[in-house]
Amino acid sequence: MHVTSERRHDDGVREREFTLGEIPGTLWTPGPAPAPLVLMAHNNGLPKADPRLAARARYTAARGYAVATIDADGCGDRPRTAADEQARADLRRAVQAGEPADELLESVVGPLVEKAAPEWRTTLDALLELPGIDGPVGYSGGWAALGIRLAVTEPRLAAAGFHAGGYVPRAQREEARQVTVPLLFLLQWDDEANPRQRALDLFGAFGSKEKTLHANPGGHTGTPWFELEDGCRFLDRHLK
Repeated sequence: MHVTSERRHDDGVREREFTLGEIPGTLWTPGPAPAPLVLMAHNNGLPKADPRLAARARYTAARGYAVATIDADGCGDRPRTAADEQARADLRRAVQAGEPADELLESVVGPLVEKAAPEWRTTLDALLELPGIDGPVGYSGGWAALGIRLAVTEPRLAAAGFHAGGYVPRAQREEARQVTVPLLFLLQWDDEANPRQRALDLFGAFGSKEKTLHANPGGHTGTPWFELEDGCRFLDRHLK
């Protein structure tokens, strides 16, 4: 892991940009004391520099967690293939035209999950070797499909918080039955990008004995800020 830049914010949170091979990432840490690690991803591979993700990461770090995120293949500054560009262009056209987009989303999000999950596990290996980062490990973010795959395949993951705002491929909807870690699931009741019933069906499919659904009125980007505070209390219960 190679640190490419570093800054310390007024709230004491230390922010480091890093690369791990071809994988670019960001790590936020609260201070010198060992801190549990939270992996934080955002909506089907949106870049790690997305301001909503960065704000959530800094808030969570200030609450005593090490928080890390990476860019998925073809996202942020990572190069896209011609096939990637075409698939995304087709998806944008379908959404703008109000056409059914599930099959296009399958063709974009499914491969993203398959490529991203091993990279997140490689990143987790490297992060847990750093001083000041300790287990256990949690997951938090809008990329529920990736979180499901990690919760099923990564035994070091002790708790997960998902936002029901991104498309979850059929493979991960099936895998949801194998998720057993404590779970907090956030749903925007009027999310124009995510059918409500599909999100409720996904919540019902999770195999976790401890799972909580928080539903709030409003559209896709209207999640109340207090849910971030509640999310940190959820992490406190299971990671500290």
